[in-house]
Amino acid sequence: MVVTARREEAEGVVGVELALPSGEQLPSWTPGAHIDVELPGGLTRQYSLCGDPADGAAWRIGVLREADGRGGSRWIADELTEGATLRIRGPRNNFPLQPAGRYVFVAGGIGITPLLPMIRAVAAAGADWVLHYGGRTRASMAFLGEFAAYGDRVRVHPQDEVGLLDLDAVLGAPAADTLVYCCGPTGLIEALETRCRAWPAGALHVERFTAAPVVTDGADTAFDVVCERSGLTVSVAPEQTVLEAVGNAGIDVLSSCEEGVCGTCETTVLSGEPDHRDSLLTEEEKAAGETMMICVSRCRGARLVLDL
Repeated sequence: MVVTARREEAEGVVGVELALPSGEQLPSWTPGAHIDVELPGGLTRQYSLCGDPADGAAWRIGVLREADGRGGSRWIADELTEGATLRIRGPRNNFPLQPAGRYVFVAGGIGITPLLPMIRAVAAAGADWVLHYGGRTRASMAFLGEFAAYGDRVRVHPQDEVGLLDLDAVLGAPAADTLVYCCGPTGLIEALETRCRAWPAGALHVERFTAAPVVTDGADTAFDVVCERSGLTVSVAPEQTVLEAVGNAGIDVLSSCEEGVCGTCETTVLSGEPDHRDSLLTEEEKAAGETMMICVSRCRGARLVLDL
């Protein structure tokens, strides 16, 4: 895809628009979707689509320049120019917007990006909603101008002006018809998770920048993976991931973050009990054991059969 536009959306945040060189229509997507962007040096990074799903001619992403990151966002912020070509995978949606009577959206910093198209969708549908958008400073908060038309449904909370988000006030009392959507730093998500334990199951939906801490039962052990479609049985050593082991055996699986966040390597489980260590599947999905993220998750037992 070709970079058709590039602009500063806030301090440290770059907006990038992408289109096909031919001008053809792009694949459709829904609010919450993201794409994989392949960068120089073998890096692949995931960015939420934050434009209009009805615009089939272009996709838009917002990228926060992270000085202490692994280099992907710095390259986009410092080196990427209009007219450059990037290889893109997707879109995929691991953070879909579900129907509800009311929505509470909570964004921390660049976490506003997946919520932008959600807000457009619920506003167009006439739903009841409110956005609480926190950031370090007003100047660092991207896309503020796009919320002007929504009036007091949008509550802006720059930390240097009003302090941290008052999450008890943001959430209010648990409500059976309300869904909470949050994207932002780990601390914000963990604080919301704690408060939403009193809410109905499934009320909170989150998308993380980084993987949540993993608590394991003990030391990792070896196990076998039967790759059903390939007719191979692969041994996974204690220090290996399933992704590494099957890759070494010549089975190519698409992957990206290798942290259990993006969902690229999600694989169907045909038999056996996964030891889920991802930050993507819900507790209900983990209990069902129908799929697993093979970049981080392991086996509770001696054998897994996967659709590979």
